[in-house]
Amino acid sequence: MRPGAATFSAMSATVPVRQGLFTDTDPPHLLGGRCAACGHHHFPHHDICPYCASEDTEPAELSAMGRLWAWTAVTHAPPGYKGEVPYGFGVIELPEGLRVITRLTEPDPAKLHFDQSMHMVTEVLHVDDEGRPVVGYAFAPVEVP
Repeated sequence: MRPGAATFSAMSATVPVRQGLFTDTDPPHLLGGRCAACGHHHFPHHDICPYCASEDTEPAELSAMGRLWAWTAVTHAPPGYKGEVPYGFGVIELPEGLRVITRLTEPDPAKLHFDQSMHMVTEVLHVDDEGRPVVGYAFAPVEVP
């Protein structure tokens, strides 16, 4: 992780859907890991490399940009999901060489295409029982001027 990168704290007005997945920075970044033994990145961060089983992994801030690899629309809320539907769901290939399964901000599959440039955003998913916005990450199409 680069110096100065922030993660959500317990004192934030908002809470992350899960602590340690992404930064609370502008732009936000996914928090993954990098194996010092084999050099592969992974997400989320694990103490043991999922590629070579080395215990020599370190936290790594991943790219905020990626390319759309696969996508669909979720039209019915999965169990436990409290956010709005429909929403996009897809796979983003990051420059670090890994593919991340993620929510997409665009719910209409017809507006998406293979290899489309995408960027990471954070968005409110729902409000918890204590009235705090719960924030998750998603990838959005890069607007072409």
